[in-house]
Amino acid sequence: MKQNELKDFLDEKVTVYNHPSFIESDPIQIPHLFTKKEDIEISAFLVATIAWGNRKSIINNGKRLVEIMGNSPYDFVMDFSEENFSNVEPFVHRTFNHIDLAYFFKSLNNIYINHGGLEYVFSKYAEKNSLQPAIHHFKKVFFSLPHLPRTQKHISDPLKNSAAKRINMFLRWMVRNDNAGVDFGIWESLSPSQLSCPLDVHSGNVARQLNLLKRKQNDSKALEELDDALRKLDKHDPVKYDFALFGLGAFEKFTENKKN
Repeated sequence: MKQNELKDFLDEKVTVYNHPSFIESDPIQIPHLFTKKEDIEISAFLVATIAWGNRKSIINNGKRLVEIMGNSPYDFVMDFSEENFSNVEPFVHRTFNHIDLAYFFKSLNNIYINHGGLEYVFSKYAEKNSLQPAIHHFKKVFFSLPHLPRTQKHISDPLKNSAAKRINMFLRWMVRNDNAGVDFGIWESLSPSQLSCPLDVHSGNVARQLNLLKRKQNDSKALEELDDALRKLDKHDPVKYDFALFGLGAFEKFTENKKN
C-alpha cells in the first residue's frame, strides 16, 4: 500500500473510531463523568494507571475509584490523609492494590500543593517534539515522597526502554482536542504534535502489518519508530491514528483476518 493510500485508509478508520460511541466501551468514560478540569485529569490519571487487562474490569474498577473519592476527585485528593483512608474498603486491580492507591493519592496531593498540578509538571519538562523525557521527570517528582519500591512499577519510564502505553494514553486524553468529544484537550500548554502513540498489542500488531513498524518488541525504540511513521502521515496530530490502529486490532481483528 502506497503512503497516500495508507493515509486515506487510516484517516477513514480514525473517522469511524474517533467518535463519541467509542466512549461507551473505553476507560475514557470514567473522566467523562466530570466537567471540572482537576476532576477530569485526576480520574483520568488513575484510570489510565490501571488500564491493563480486561476492559470491563478496568471500567468497573475505574467506577470504584470514583466511589472511593466520593465522586469529587480533586476535593478528595486535596483533603487526603492516610489516617482517613485506612477506613476505606481495600482496592485491588491486578497488581495495583490499596497500598499503591494510598501513595498515589498522597503524591497527587503533593503535586497539586507543591508542584503546580499535573499539567504543570508535564509541561515543565516537555521537549519540542516529545513528551517522553517529561514522563521520565514526572515519575521522579511523583515518587519524591517516601514509598514502597513496589509502587514504582505502576508508572513506566520511557528512558528505561518502556513504551509507557498507559501514561501516553493519559496524555493523549488530556492534550488532544479531537472536536469529536472523545479526547478532552484541556491541557493547552502542550501540543498534540508532541504526543506519542499508546503502543500496545493491538496497535503494535496492526502497525507491523501495515509496515509502519518493524521492531518486534513493544518498547521505547518501537514507540520512536512508530511516532516517526505517524508524524509523516500527520505532523500536527499524529496520535489520532491510535484510534485507527487500536480499532483495527481490537474491534476488526485486522491482523487475524489478514492471516486467513
